[in-house]
Amino acid sequence: MQLGYASFGLYLPSEAAIALAILVALAVDRWAGEPPARWHPVVWMGHYLGRAGAWVQRGALQDPSRRDLKAFWLGALVWITGAAIIVVASWWLQMLLADQAWWFAGLALGLLLKPLLAWSLLRSEVQAVEAALGQSLPAGRERLRWLVSRDVSDLSETQVRESAIETLAENLNDSVVAPLFWFVLLGLPGAALFRFANTADAMWGYPGLYPNAGHGANWQWAGKWAARADDVLGLVPARITALLLVVAAGGLSLHRLRREAGRTPSPNSGWPMAAMALGVGVRLGKPGGYVLHAAGRAACGRDTACAISYSSKALLALVVLTQAALIVVAMVGQV
Repeated sequence: MQLGYASFGLYLPSEAAIALAILVALAVDRWAGEPPARWHPVVWMGHYLGRAGAWVQRGALQDPSRRDLKAFWLGALVWITGAAIIVVASWWLQMLLADQAWWFAGLALGLLLKPLLAWSLLRSEVQAVEAALGQSLPAGRERLRWLVSRDVSDLSETQVRESAIETLAENLNDSVVAPLFWFVLLGLPGAALFRFANTADAMWGYPGLYPNAGHGANWQWAGKWAARADDVLGLVPARITALLLVVAAGGLSLHRLRREAGRTPSPNSGWPMAAMALGVGVRLGKPGGYVLHAAGRAACGRDTACAISYSSKALLALVVLTQAALIVVAMVGQV
């Protein structure tokens, strides 16, 4: 493989290898799904974060109202250590392919990239929530529990469906668009770094007492670095995801999109969720939190199917645009 362009000191594969790797990763995702947990790099990241997080929490103050700089810097140190390991390991794997033909490198990189994205799993889990709702509300709540960290015991049928559609939109970015964005930009290390940051945010990035991230541990300060790192790395991809959903929906007012996206506390997740709410035409919200597109109708079964359709079209648009951009870059490089 001929090394292509360089960015931030990381030599990247050729544009042809990058383009092929994306197609291979998505094809494997479509036909083979997720690798076994014991071979899954994201599962390994979770194990590291779980054990390291328990160590960080030993000295963390459990009162969310008190400033805890020691826990903050310990959390930051552990995050940076894990990120460094991930980046070096993925860079080393990528460099092993440096002397290979572009097509071989593309195939190998695609197989390595696949565990860092998960479109088929996301789609099937959202469909499973809708199927469970068809059986009963308790079944729908229980299935939704697999997807979200919030308490679902008091959610209505509409709220269960809203949560599933929100999760679909948010994770279209976190599990698909953002890893591909960073892969194109920085190769395998970029995609791996984002998935590590996103996993750390899911486990550590929620302030206050968050039972799902450390058995009642306080992550107000210990998880602050993880939360901010995920915000930074997800900033551009989240807005790209929103624009792709706008295209899939046939066009929306960008002013309305910006206004609705600002209603959520997150600087990023509101963008794809707002685009989905406006595109499908439904109200989405978190009880006691925020409401997106308040004038929209209550979500029903066909809206879940519509949301999945928009997400699929957005992903197709991303692949087409990415492949076209890589071809243009390769052609310009040969001039």
